[in-house]
Amino acid sequence: MKITRRKLKVEVPTVAMGDIAFNLLVFFVILARSQDDSHLKWEPARTAEVENFGNPRVSITVDTENRVYLNGRQVSTREISAGVESLLGNLPPGRRIVLLKIHKETLAATFEPIMEAVSEAGGEVVHVLQQDQPH
Repeated sequence: MKITRRKLKVEVPTVAMGDIAFNLLVFFVILARSQDDSHLKWEPARTAEVENFGNPRVSITVDTENRVYLNGRQVSTREISAGVESLLGNLPPGRRIVLLKIHKETLAATFEPIMEAVSEAGGEVVHVLQQDQPH
């Protein structure tokens, strides 16, 4: 005896696909905003008191070789102002924070032009320090 199979008609639920696409989009945006600068070699200056500033959009790092990185991408000092301005966009004052991570032995001649460029772009410089641990 021959049994005939019924053909199943499967429809893709479009509402669920939209939810999945939205969740993936949010996931990748969050990943893109996180800044992994673990490959950069720098040692922060130390201080007695440290204040936390959350997760700003812009991070500038100066490593042991005095190379400058804007959000993990190596740049020249001339590119900083335009780069910071485009990354900060239309953020209101108080939210235009730029983290400045400078190796503890970096000279003022290296980081002063960086601070000036951030200021020209409308950024608010926050210097990253490491809190002293009592011995």
